[in-house]
Amino acid sequence: MDFGRVITAMVTPFDEDLKVDYKAFENLVDYLIENGSDALVVTGTTGESPTLTDEEKLTLYRLAKEVANNRAAIIAGTGSYDTRHSIELSLKAQEIGVDGLLLVSPYYNKPTQEGLYQHFKMIAESVDIPVMLYDVPGRTAVTIEPETLMRLSEVKNVVAVKDAGGNLDKTSKTVALAPQLQVYSGDDSLTLPMLAIGAKGVVSVASHLVGKRIKEMIQAFEKGEVDKARKIHLELFELFKALFVVANPIPVKEALNMIGIKVGGLRPPLLAADEKTREILRKVLSELGLL
Repeated sequence: MDFGRVITAMVTPFDEDLKVDYKAFENLVDYLIENGSDALVVTGTTGESPTLTDEEKLTLYRLAKEVANNRAAIIAGTGSYDTRHSIELSLKAQEIGVDGLLLVSPYYNKPTQEGLYQHFKMIAESVDIPVMLYDVPGRTAVTIEPETLMRLSEVKNVVAVKDAGGNLDKTSKTVALAPQLQVYSGDDSLTLPMLAIGAKGVVSVASHLVGKRIKEMIQAFEKGEVDKARKIHLELFELFKALFVVANPIPVKEALNMIGIKVGGLRPPLLAADEKTREILRKVLSELGLL
């Protein structure tokens, strides 16, 4: 399975009552595909997965598949800290017809490396569709070590890892130990450096706003136009950082609303951006000509 180069970790739009705004979601799917996304992660961290019900998630997968209509791969974020529940949700997502799964490391319960291996292996072996693992120690308190990723790459449908560890040495070791595993940057600001050590692309938040430019950067690097790729990276760098000035997806939702793509607010415990965050976003969006 080829998920492409630019994968957008989608926000979940809400209405004024913080119910899922399914119409706004459909519009967003269409917009993202038209603006550089090869694949979409639905109900990942950026989609506020912890505060969505299973019923809401399954409806979103169904709608994403319908609207995408094979123009982009749909990757369902079905991982959690409960192996059994992750398997149940993964099977239902597969039944709907999603193209792949994103499985985050179990958070809060802090399994050992063997626990991580068994967790991911059990979920992957319960389905027939491709699986992308998601290593984000800043949110989960555990790291999937390169040696564990190497073992997991031997599970036939474990095809990729979203590496949001922010550690290029670890990424290098993963690429060396598990060359068949496709590595995606989980941090927009590290996409270009990670391409240099063998990453395939990015699972991006910034692609909500500058998807075509991110794709251009990756394509330039692939063609050996390193100066051009670096120029785009530096042009977008302040945006990459601004989108994480407070917890994602607070800034990206604010930025989308600012540029006229209405995605609503956030479900508690996340709150709307404060004035300081809004000011940072206004400045960077203005400088990029997006406002």
